[in-house]
Amino acid sequence: MFWKISLSFILCSFNLMINAQQLAFPGAEGFGRYASGGRGGTVYYVTNLNDTGAGSFRDAVSKSGRTVVFDVAGVIKINEKISAAPGITIAGQTAPGTGVTVYGNSVSFSGNTIVRYMRFRGSIDMPKGACTVVADDLKDIIFDHVSIEWGRWDNLHVKNSSNITFQYCLIGEGIDPQRFGALLENPVDITVHHCLWTGNQSRNPKAKAKIEYINNVVYNWGKSAFVGGHSATDHYQDIVGNYFIAGPSSTGDFLSMFTATDHVYHRDNYVDLDKDGKVNGRLVTDEDFIRQKATLVKVPSVISRSNVKISAATDMWKVIMNEAGSSLKRDAVDQRIIGYFKSLGYKGQIFKTEADAGGQPKVKKQISKLKDTDADGIPNKWETKNNLNGKDSGDAAIISKTGYSNLENYINSLVK
Repeated sequence: MFWKISLSFILCSFNLMINAQQLAFPGAEGFGRYASGGRGGTVYYVTNLNDTGAGSFRDAVSKSGRTVVFDVAGVIKINEKISAAPGITIAGQTAPGTGVTVYGNSVSFSGNTIVRYMRFRGSIDMPKGACTVVADDLKDIIFDHVSIEWGRWDNLHVKNSSNITFQYCLIGEGIDPQRFGALLENPVDITVHHCLWTGNQSRNPKAKAKIEYINNVVYNWGKSAFVGGHSATDHYQDIVGNYFIAGPSSTGDFLSMFTATDHVYHRDNYVDLDKDGKVNGRLVTDEDFIRQKATLVKVPSVISRSNVKISAATDMWKVIMNEAGSSLKRDAVDQRIIGYFKSLGYKGQIFKTEADAGGQPKVKKQISKLKDTDADGIPNKWETKNNLNGKDSGDAAIISKTGYSNLENYINSLVK
């Protein structure tokens, strides 16, 4: 009897510890929600739009234990791939003006990373097998309100990773030679929720994965929208509350390339194929998946271990229209893409190069006017208002009663 009580106590305590883990930031959901990034470490100010050198984005992400903030806004044109160190937070919401775009080549990430309110765009000038964002061989990462576009092979590549979240992201306009959205190669426990997939020929995503795919919109796919794993390996896809909305480029194949090794749990998904400017689609049925040779399961494989708040598919597409991508300060490219989506079937195109899409506009460099005497990433006014010392850089890293550092409390306050 004592043994049973003791075991129950231990299990209860363990569950409490798990549930008490600190979220990456308020509103973080999915399997990547516990990434801690650069919490409690140092702050690095990006002060210029240079490709390399002191104050550049490339230098900012080169070392672990950093929270990256921005004193500058504009386009950072990179010639070579950037490989980011693990254990960093990239706080794009701190940039002035219309925010920051990293353009021209790939950015690969490492584990325990938080990325928020950034735009990453590839280019026809990078190698043809390159993806704009790469998150391979890592654990614990969350992308929140991030725009990922113009990848040559895929916009996004995730391989052999675990505990990953993409939330409120915009993944669109893959370019030649493939023009694909994302290839997920055997990630385990990956969450994709409230994202907009648009202007990709296919792979929105290709889910060779153990994935929960919740409350997304796929708009104006080309050949196909969501693609199964289509391999001899067992894959598990929980597909719930999504809306597939055809555009001018779309075929009727919103599902494609599933096999019996794809174990699909689905509910409350809708498809609208009539391209009439209205969201008035039909419910996706078992037959739609069976036609693609998928194996249907009655119980979800991963959703039960997540915390994503699931909305009705008929409502959430409006939220995605407002929130997807670096939406705090949308630039001209994202505004154009969202404009296609707002037409609900009438507008949109799948482009071969970014130049065909209008290219990356020149953006006037903007410098923050916020005064930060101790250069700790927190402006003087906010420090004074929150009883911190504007002349003591050490207080930024102190973990407060919220469980976040004072620096995190500031950067989290900049967004909802």
